[in-house]
Amino acid sequence: MTSTDGPPGGWLTHEQQEAWKAVVGLASLLPGPLDAQLQRESGLSLFEYMVLSSLSMQPGRSARMSSLARLASGSLSRLSNVVKKLEDRGLVQRSPDPADGRFTVAELTDAGWDVVVAAAPGHVEAVRTHVLTPLEPEHLRALVDVAERLSAMPGLPPDC
Repeated sequence: MTSTDGPPGGWLTHEQQEAWKAVVGLASLLPGPLDAQLQRESGLSLFEYMVLSSLSMQPGRSARMSSLARLASGSLSRLSNVVKKLEDRGLVQRSPDPADGRFTVAELTDAGWDVVVAAAPGHVEAVRTHVLTPLEPEHLRALVDVAERLSAMPGLPPDC
């Protein structure tokens, strides 16, 4: 029996159930404390921070919206809504892509840079506390491998 097979009737094996519950538990519980820390200390949601942080690490602090959605691990529609809010706050600006006007580019403003730089130390500490410190180096590599494998699965929306 392979890791994708299960008992007759379509049920999950005990090991598969444990893995599934672990993934759902992480996906459900982990964003809460990270989001709360950012909201409390920086007035940003976790997704807003991911957008600003992703832009801060791009050449020219800008990216096409479709690329930014992948970098920030969100759908294009969710990203569009959040970038509109960030744009209203003066943290991001959008413009047509000079290389191809069919695309839109989001660019981190100087104010956005200041916000992400100020938010980063607290967020890094929260990530260390809730994600990294409990793990051994071999766990970190395994976590990356698992996340990359699951993210590449067919059937996920193309803009995630």
